[in-house]
Amino acid sequence: MNGSERRNLILAVESSCDETSAAVVENGHRVLANIISSQIDVHQIYGGVVPEIASRAHVERISFVVRQALSQAEATLSDLCAIAVTNGPGLVGALLVGVSYAKGLSYGSRLPLVPVNHIESHIYANFLGASKPDFPLLCLVVSGGHTSLILMHNHGVYESLGRTRDDAAGEAFDKIARVLDLPYPGGPHLEKLARQGSPVFSYPKAMLEPGSFDFSFSGLKSAVLNHINNSRQRAEVISKADIAASFQHAVVEVLVEKTMSAADVTGVRSVCLAGGVSANVTLRHRLSSEASARGLNMHIPDIVYCTDNAAMVGALGWQKYLKGIGAGLDINAFAVMPLTSWAVDN
Repeated sequence: MNGSERRNLILAVESSCDETSAAVVENGHRVLANIISSQIDVHQIYGGVVPEIASRAHVERISFVVRQALSQAEATLSDLCAIAVTNGPGLVGALLVGVSYAKGLSYGSRLPLVPVNHIESHIYANFLGASKPDFPLLCLVVSGGHTSLILMHNHGVYESLGRTRDDAAGEAFDKIARVLDLPYPGGPHLEKLARQGSPVFSYPKAMLEPGSFDFSFSGLKSAVLNHINNSRQRAEVISKADIAASFQHAVVEVLVEKTMSAADVTGVRSVCLAGGVSANVTLRHRLSSEASARGLNMHIPDIVYCTDNAAMVGALGWQKYLKGIGAGLDINAFAVMPLTSWAVDN
């Protein structure tokens, strides 16, 4: 590679939960390699992620995925300008594997080390590829641990408009999936089951007080659980598919209505979707339909960039690298890390 190409490549590492991933990204948007080693088969027998097992699996796999990413990108460490790594939020043990590995690469290669917020990187999945959203933009972040509406004025400039007050949407999906005896991971299986049913049950849709962009799914979750338990106690035959479809409908309608209301209030023209639940086809279609009806530009990452991956880490890491934001070898991992602005809106 020539010198110009070297300045535009960043290696990214992601290990916040149960995916070990490494990617090489050019100019913050062109993905040259994105290797993901999933641990679903390892944790499936436990019905959820076991932190200690996840950490051990990261240790076993991280060297391989990094080497594979560099090989696929036809790059070496000398071709890179920086190394980006997720250092929170997530499982601390899992995060420390990626952080420690990235530290070693940074020290050995004398490359800058760029710390990345995992939730923020999900937003940046929307910047991968040729079509990128314009600022200001509104992003609905929906995952197992987070449900938030973020107004993004520019790169690294955020304003929180709303967040979940209890269960995140993805968490509610997983809990209902377990009650319906669906395998891990519950969310995708519940979505698949919902396609076989109809939203015939009227479950509550918590909109909260007027003008609020916060979310609440605990009441919905309780209503579905009560419905299932009461039906079983009465020995009634219940359609799991209809329950799944009705539950999913209630969640999606709240997410879409809140997002569109926030878009109306803020006047943004670009709306983005991010997080693991952004892979939900019903949510993708409903948001796209409503955005189109309002003349908004809807941006949704490709499915491969919805769940945890290193390419989105590279997209964000590139922007922080351009701003000269880095970390020393004393960088640590954090289970909780709020989304905060790191740039000044000009």
